[in-house]
Amino acid sequence: MLHDVPVIDLSPSSIGKYFKTRISSLCTLPESHAPINPFPSLKHMTRRNWLFFGVAFFGWTWDAVDFFAVSITASEIAETLDRPLTDITWGITLVLMLRSVGAIGFGLAGDRWGRKWPFIINCAIFIVLEIGTGFVKTYQDFLAVRALFGVAMGGLFGNAAATALEDAPAECRGVLSGLFQQGYAFGYLLVVVFSRAFENTAKGWRSLFWFTAGPPVLIIAWRLCLPETDAFLNELRARKEAQEQGIESISKAELFRKQAKDALKHYWLITIYLVIFMAIMNFSSHGSQDLYPSMLKNQLGYSSDRVTVTMVVANLGALCGGVTMGHLSEFLGRRLTVSICAIIGGALIYPAFMLKNSGINAGVFFLQFMVQGAWGVCPVFLSEMSPPAFRAFVAGTSYQLGNLASSASSTIEARIGSRFPLGDKPGIYDYGKVMAIFMGCVFGALLIAAILGMERFHADFRTEEHIASEAAHDKFEEKAEDSMLEHKEN
Repeated sequence: MLHDVPVIDLSPSSIGKYFKTRISSLCTLPESHAPINPFPSLKHMTRRNWLFFGVAFFGWTWDAVDFFAVSITASEIAETLDRPLTDITWGITLVLMLRSVGAIGFGLAGDRWGRKWPFIINCAIFIVLEIGTGFVKTYQDFLAVRALFGVAMGGLFGNAAATALEDAPAECRGVLSGLFQQGYAFGYLLVVVFSRAFENTAKGWRSLFWFTAGPPVLIIAWRLCLPETDAFLNELRARKEAQEQGIESISKAELFRKQAKDALKHYWLITIYLVIFMAIMNFSSHGSQDLYPSMLKNQLGYSSDRVTVTMVVANLGALCGGVTMGHLSEFLGRRLTVSICAIIGGALIYPAFMLKNSGINAGVFFLQFMVQGAWGVCPVFLSEMSPPAFRAFVAGTSYQLGNLASSASSTIEARIGSRFPLGDKPGIYDYGKVMAIFMGCVFGALLIAAILGMERFHADFRTEEHIASEAAHDKFEEKAEDSMLEHKEN
């Protein structure tokens, strides 16, 4: 049995009732004990909670640093390896395509053996592959290293999100979810700074990759000093008690497979929905970000410094949006918050993509505020929707399969953009128009997915077995207290 599982009834009457209640359920605000000001609720976080959150946040941030390091230096890598820029962007696409492989492998490992060691192994692989990227000599070497990087990157999110959120107080989850997710925007900002710092060094882009191999050593040391999360330790106790209570003949591996079968049986429809939802979310981020620097530089004629300023402004908007909307989801619910982001984001398409003056900075700030505002809801939404015994696997796999589905976003926009040349200059296209149309479709799809979807607001992060164990323990204590009272009365 799995705790708090929505009953799947696929009869026509049940399906009809489900769709009829989508609007009413969206507008039914959840009961939340979180204050409007998020800082008082964060006082409930213990030192241990903050240490878990911190190491997960910086691990996720460095995942972003490793990913965007190629995006930032793509032109320099293409020149060094004597390949066209489009060939180098295939390294980016390859990473996105192979992330789901890592999510499945490391997600299952995290649910089977714990969050700690899969996370540490992930970071260790980052170190090796970052150093290896700096030493590549041929295009084939580059693709091979980035393919392995895709597997490692995909494996990090599930265990990092579980580490950050599963022990946190329920009233803090919204703001922590938004803050955790914006580790990716923070990683982008760090890459912008680091790339400028190493731009004029003797080894150029290679120095950037060698440098980025260093900080994961500190992240590994940090995680080594921390134990497993309480939620996972409770899950281990629940498995042990399940073995002792009548199923001693089942090994731990067999019990794990049985739980996986139960999770698949009860959560298959939810998992399909999460993959679709995360595919749309990934389209929203890649569709609004990947070609934006090219639009600024090639179409609008921005200098490198001006492009950097605009992209920093965009990512500051992303950071603010993720934290703000993540916290607001504690009052509005996850689906309604995402719906609001989709509607307002659609209204901001014109100023973000069509303006040609300095007002574009304000447009892209608020557009990314809404794009990443919706993203800020995702970690806690995925954690609440996933089965407790397989949180790292379902959350990580849904996220990365969505990444796989959206991996061709920049390629799609570039191909369509080539149909809208500007003037007589070769290679200058109206990317702004293409991205505006693309994002209009994405925001529409996101709104539909949020309205028609489901949510489990403040779902219990414990398994059925753990809850039953706690109930039995409480009942035993009550009986012991009653017995002591009777003894005193006699």
